[in-house]
Amino acid sequence: MSAMPVPGNPNQHQYPGAPGHPPPNGQPGQPQQPGGPRDESYFTESRKGEVNELRQLLRTFGTERDKQRKRDIMKKVIAYMTLGIDVSRLFTEMMLAIETRDLVIKKMVYLFLCNYAETHPDLAQMCTNTLVKDCGNEDPMVRGLALRSLCSLRLPQMIEYTSEPLRRSLQDGHAYVRKTGVMGILKMYHLNKEEFDKAAFNDILYDMLRDPDSSVVTNCILVLNEIMADSGGMALNRAVMLHLLNRIHEFSEFGILSVLDLVPRYIPANDEEGFQIMNLLDPVLRTANAGAVVATIRAFLSIADAVGKRPEDDRDPDSPSVDDLKRQVVVRIKAPLVTLVASGSNELTYVLLKYVDQLIDLCPGIFDDEYRQFYVRYNDPTHIKHSKVRILAKLANPETAPDIVAELGELVANVDDTMGRIAVRSMALIAIHDSGGPGAVESIARRLVDMLDLQGIPHVSSEAATALASLVRRHPSIESVVSAPLPRALKYIIEPTGKASVIFLLGECGDSITEAPYALEKVIDSYDSISDDCVKTALLAATVKLFFKRPPEVQQMLGRLLKKATEDVTSQDLHDRALFYYRLLRSSPDPSVAKSIITSKSMTMTTDHFAEEDDSELKAALMDEFNTLCTIYHCRAENFIDDENIVRFVKMPTDHPLPREAVVAPVVDPGVNNITDQFGGASLAETPAPVAAPAYSGEVDLLGFGDDSMGAPPPPAASTSTLQSLSLKSNVSLTGEEYQHKWGAVSDTEAVVISALPISNSPSSTDTVEGALSAFSVFTMASGELPTEFKFFLYGQEEVSFGGGFFLIQAVVQKAPASLTLTIKPNGGDIDPNKRKEKIDQFVELIKTALGE
Repeated sequence: MSAMPVPGNPNQHQYPGAPGHPPPNGQPGQPQQPGGPRDESYFTESRKGEVNELRQLLRTFGTERDKQRKRDIMKKVIAYMTLGIDVSRLFTEMMLAIETRDLVIKKMVYLFLCNYAETHPDLAQMCTNTLVKDCGNEDPMVRGLALRSLCSLRLPQMIEYTSEPLRRSLQDGHAYVRKTGVMGILKMYHLNKEEFDKAAFNDILYDMLRDPDSSVVTNCILVLNEIMADSGGMALNRAVMLHLLNRIHEFSEFGILSVLDLVPRYIPANDEEGFQIMNLLDPVLRTANAGAVVATIRAFLSIADAVGKRPEDDRDPDSPSVDDLKRQVVVRIKAPLVTLVASGSNELTYVLLKYVDQLIDLCPGIFDDEYRQFYVRYNDPTHIKHSKVRILAKLANPETAPDIVAELGELVANVDDTMGRIAVRSMALIAIHDSGGPGAVESIARRLVDMLDLQGIPHVSSEAATALASLVRRHPSIESVVSAPLPRALKYIIEPTGKASVIFLLGECGDSITEAPYALEKVIDSYDSISDDCVKTALLAATVKLFFKRPPEVQQMLGRLLKKATEDVTSQDLHDRALFYYRLLRSSPDPSVAKSIITSKSMTMTTDHFAEEDDSELKAALMDEFNTLCTIYHCRAENFIDDENIVRFVKMPTDHPLPREAVVAPVVDPGVNNITDQFGGASLAETPAPVAAPAYSGEVDLLGFGDDSMGAPPPPAASTSTLQSLSLKSNVSLTGEEYQHKWGAVSDTEAVVISALPISNSPSSTDTVEGALSAFSVFTMASGELPTEFKFFLYGQEEVSFGGGFFLIQAVVQKAPASLTLTIKPNGGDIDPNKRKEKIDQFVELIKTALGE
């Protein structure tokens, strides 16, 4: 063991890894790497007794004056802990080191405490008072770090110490502390759900969606979604959705994704609101963030599905259908999506190609003109090449098919066997779907026939035979093109699927191929050497079918085949099928009956795919889970996620306060522009969104409680002026119909919104407010009380000598903390903008005076 260091003498601190000292014995010194030294020495094996040496160093920690040396001691402790060495014996010394102003040291101490809290709960309780004390530190970084560490202890007995610091943090003046507190709520939820429910943190999180800092709002969304996962995620209504959408330009890229993920779960009030949301999100498609673009695509498709007309709807015949809207959406997103595919990283490109493939299935034909963007590049990774070749087959039309088929033909002989197989299958798909126009099917069939003779590339010959078998099923008219090379191909195709396909074709085209019975007879004679069941099954079916076309030549060899197949126990399916054919041929009194059963042609295909390949249900299910791993894996979530971990997709709200035919105001939330001005957020849109009043126009109910107005954070204080140019009538009255008409006559862009004006006391009732305002000639049209606020619709009119204009006001008085939000629409009076602004400022001062600011 090394000598005890003398306090105050830094030259004797010879612990391993300290700057300026050699590494431990047995570890040769390493030259310094470019770009600065590497702290590899912290993670070397420890020598016997070094934990005790660290204990001695920590005991002199308080007298050490070198900040870097202190950090190095802490780094060594954390390094040992990372290597799995038990340094919990140093817990007391580490606790003493927590009293420091160095954030780096404090953070490492917190990490140490959290690491040993679960395995040493008794030791963890020793640090509770210190952490709670640091939660009240004057430095917001210390407060946030202490709160995060306190919540990370995750001990049931710590709940009573955690609740109060958490509650205080949610009202902290610094955003870092607030967002840390929000994440701490989630940790508390997983630790003790009963205490979480008692603390009513759920309601607090919903209130914090109005926080002025976007990072806090982002954390609230994430936490609410996880807490309420069993019910489909956080509850949504019109007010919450519009508030978040209108603040989307303030969020970080991660925050934007959190908001965009909520949109598919929201059901628009009516068609107009759905289109407004799409217009609001359209600028996101111009960003370089692929995640935001794909999330916006999903939002658009969801809105199109919600507002589009369905066959059973009795709506206006001119209303666009769901399919029409989805096609318009795919047309709009085509350009940004293709751009991202061409410019992204390999991993990103692969994922985007999966989305493109899915969208092509949803709306065929839209991406056809971009087919050259999906040509294979020499430097593309293998998985991207495969994806592009599969997509190319879906982009074929009479104009693009010649180029696409020629491109696929070049890829057939690729050194990558899988690439060659996919190219052959893609070429066959163009012919099967008959998307290449007149003559394309025969042209592709001739290409595939030529590939049968590529003896040096066995996998291509096999795939070509399989493709030709599918092609003959879909287009029987090409049998004459296919038949000639089949006996020759049967000799050298060695892959089981390819050999089975050639045998199938010999049975289908046997009446036009002279050598067909003799080619099959050679295979029957070598039956015992065939190991693949698919070849035996194809041989049995083809021979029976050929028997009815050329009985004299096939009768003897069919008998031998049936004997061998019925005695074959390697495949139950083959055995049963052979018995079926034997009994059918033996018991049928009329051979024509058996012939009609065995040689009957399949009915004409009415779709462009075979029944066994129909995956339309799966594709529809995958569209519901667009922008998830389901698209990448091409399967439903329950196939790779445990049932208890699947978050159910629930759309909200089920009922809207607005009727479908109601006229809604532009999707803008009161106070949004004030927040933007205060925090300097740059909008994603090319032009800023106009300020608008809540959506009360036309036949919409005046009050509309809880749906159209959200509180907003305090803006800069409103300007003040004297009341010399404003005089109100004391005996004016309006009917509800007149009020609504005047409110709707003023453009929402002319509305003035003043948010969260502080008032001295919260009113006890609506009558108190109405009486105070009527004394100043401001009258009430309608009012109501909600659990957290009062809502009023007010009006006043100038004297004729001052212009005679009306002031229409929506006022929201928050109960706690007491504050006032006004939305004012001037109707008539002065048309000079400066004078009108001055009068509005004076009118606001009058209301503040009446309510006793």
